[in-house]
Amino acid sequence: VRIGSASKEFWALFLVYYLAGPLSEFIIFRKLWAIPFSGMIPLLRKQVSNELLLGYSGEVYFYSWARRAANLTTSPFGAVKDVTILSAMIGNAVTILLLIVSAPLLTQLLPRMNESGDSRTIIASFVFIMASSLVVLFYRKKLFSLDWREIRFVSLIHFARIVVTIGLSALLWHLLLPSAQLGWWLLLSTWRQLIARLPFIANKDVVFAAAAVFLIGRDHEIGEMLTFIAALIVAAH
Repeated sequence: VRIGSASKEFWALFLVYYLAGPLSEFIIFRKLWAIPFSGMIPLLRKQVSNELLLGYSGEVYFYSWARRAANLTTSPFGAVKDVTILSAMIGNAVTILLLIVSAPLLTQLLPRMNESGDSRTIIASFVFIMASSLVVLFYRKKLFSLDWREIRFVSLIHFARIVVTIGLSALLWHLLLPSAQLGWWLLLSTWRQLIARLPFIANKDVVFAAAAVFLIGRDHEIGEMLTFIAALIVAAH
């Protein structure tokens, strides 16, 4: 793994990867509320709260900030709720698509996943994905307060953000470990999305790296690379 000689391209891509979430939400709330550019600061804090403290704690923080500072004529609760639900729904859809595409590779690793207990993570993630998607499907008219044009806009931004972050993560992995096959990046992207679907888990990148080490093996260079990137993300937080 070329950790000691990470290129300028790696650090530039890492910066974009780290900021992709807050930037996408800034675009969304700039459209919905016309928040100022200083709104990036609470969005960064929102990301850090979700990652280091507890999943969705950042939404509580951002809601309280919006009530104080966004100069809204109505309560921001509805928009924050809708943006969060739509993010989960689009993430669920992308995860299911990745599961379908990477199914042959996952099947090959099932024996090792059963030994390490990682198969339970896939089952738990899949159950949560399907259950949450069905709830939103049945109660969509009562859940959403945004109009359909706003819902479509928010969904497109979320989809673009997820696709970009998946692509950037694969590029970061490739820059550190160019000899690995494309199939590994597809498998790891699917694995990362599955773990991301589990609610109320902090430090998901660390959890992902640890699970991948058990899945792949401690002596594999991919585990070293993922641990390095997970440490970088925590340091950035």
